[in-house]
Amino acid sequence: MTRRVQLVLADVDGTLVTNEKVLTDAAKRAVADLHRAGIKFAITSGRPPRGMSMVSQPLGIETPIAGFNGGVLLAPDMQTVIDSYDLPETVIQRAIDLLSDHGLDAWVYTKTCWLVRDKSAPHVDREAQTVQFDPECVAAFSADDLKSVVKIVGISDDQTKMKQALAAALSEFGTNVTAACSQPYYLDITNAHANKGAVVDKLSQILKIAPDRILTIGDMPNDVTMFRRSGISIAMGNADDAVKSRATFTTDSNENEGFAKAMDRYVLDGAET
Repeated sequence: MTRRVQLVLADVDGTLVTNEKVLTDAAKRAVADLHRAGIKFAITSGRPPRGMSMVSQPLGIETPIAGFNGGVLLAPDMQTVIDSYDLPETVIQRAIDLLSDHGLDAWVYTKTCWLVRDKSAPHVDREAQTVQFDPECVAAFSADDLKSVVKIVGISDDQTKMKQALAAALSEFGTNVTAACSQPYYLDITNAHANKGAVVDKLSQILKIAPDRILTIGDMPNDVTMFRRSGISIAMGNADDAVKSRATFTTDSNENEGFAKAMDRYVLDGAET
């Protein structure tokens, strides 16, 4: 089957950047080559939109940018909101309680703020370095804090707790939310319309590109929803086997230029796949 790729949609962490959050020269070159070939390039991430500037600016991205796994869709100016999906108010406190009951710390994101209850908790410093801004620390989440929440994240390095919390969230909230792991230690809970599959649909509509002409690339379970909606999908070499099994192809790891290699092999080599 021959299919001309017109848009590449990439996950960021674990895909486009290294484990140390470095955007390599090879990755930059691959995106520049896509642009020269007339192929559009877009990014989506569980990161807040503010945390995506360190990628979008050096790559000169001219397509809508999907933060919070699609919870907020911004114009390329990083200011204009195209779409936004808050968590239902009836879910917010219940989600925080559910995470706590399973031994996970909880972070709360609004469109503009990142709220934590303990700045010294695991992964807070690393996340601040990644998104390049600090969280606001609160003793407890107040009623005002829990207005217009876009994403709640549960954090734990205990994989058993993560799996149990994910199963509990899916059972508790069903189709009212999207619950998925964006990193092995992050469980993201967002609006049901905020998932990477919906990002594919939205970009298809805005850019007038058929889904079967869109190629997606990622590494985590929350990327599988966009794999399902796109014509071609690529799993990173650092993805687990369950993610790889849902992709059309597999490339090298993010530590070994897997993104750039995938663009060269599956997109730029004659621009035909």
